[in-house]
Amino acid sequence: MGTPRRTGFWRGFLAIAPLWLGVVPFGIVYAVIARDAGLSVVETQALSLFVFAGGAQFSAAGLFATGASVVGIVLTTFLLNVRHVLYGVSLGRRIPLPGWRRPAAAYFLTDEVFGVVAAQPSPTFPYLLGAELSLFLVWNVATLGGALLGAAIPDPAELGLAFVGTRVELVVAVASGTLAYAVAQLTASGGVPIVVTGVAGSLVGAWLTRGQAVEEPRLEDAIREVA
Repeated sequence: MGTPRRTGFWRGFLAIAPLWLGVVPFGIVYAVIARDAGLSVVETQALSLFVFAGGAQFSAAGLFATGASVVGIVLTTFLLNVRHVLYGVSLGRRIPLPGWRRPAAAYFLTDEVFGVVAAQPSPTFPYLLGAELSLFLVWNVATLGGALLGAAIPDPAELGLAFVGTRVELVVAVASGTLAYAVAQLTASGGVPIVVTGVAGSLVGAWLTRGQAVEEPRLEDAIREVA
């Protein structure tokens, strides 16, 4: 039998496994779009390694393609990730994070990990780290595969992989978060809110992006005007 820490780590690692099926195609799509925007394989992979935030990476790739300033890209990435501060405060109240554990937990924290770990009655740091590294590993493997595949796909838009407007992402995120909280209050199972939110969020996103023949104003355009 393994030690409690090792057992907790692998429990967290495997708790994220059901989400891999959604993370892998999302990572591939990001990488294809990033390559189409002109980023090299190394640059595309570096965003996944050092930014590690799907929505922010999509936005950064879109801004890079339009020639936005570095300040605009950094600002957009920061604004899209600022919610993680609240995630960190919430988990920090429930899990002791002394020394190096606090920055490590903050670096790898994502929406999915927060949802899974927050649903645990008594989460531990090994469980949190296992969940975080599980998603980090799969996301980066998917990104690398997509980056290498990107050169073989001349026009990602033909496959329906066009960049989704940031406003739609925000609406889906808020709706999904609200639904996840509501479902979590009605069930003791940590997996039920994740499944329900994943399906509902996908349906909301599909409904909001139906018939996108007319191009809507984009966040990067506004940022360039301000810059």
